[in-house]
Amino acid sequence: MFNPQQLEGLARKVLEVIPPQIGEAPEALKSQVKATLARALQDMGSVTREEFDTQTAVLAKTRAKLEALEKRVADWEADNKDA
Repeated sequence: MFNPQQLEGLARKVLEVIPPQIGEAPEALKSQVKATLARALQDMGSVTREEFDTQTAVLAKTRAKLEALEKRVADWEADNKDA
């Protein structure tokens, strides 16, 4: 998982290794480096922090629903066992 600040830092590190004789990297090059890094991270299966947080929330909600259903089934089974 990655966030935009990490991507920015990674792009800055890549740009730092460009030889000084090339001069200051233009904004277009910086944008291209960021886009390339983002694409590579996505190809590796990385997700953004936002996507991760969204899926974590969905999982927590689903887990709560499952636990409630399991309790209802257990209660129902207990009621029917006595009958």
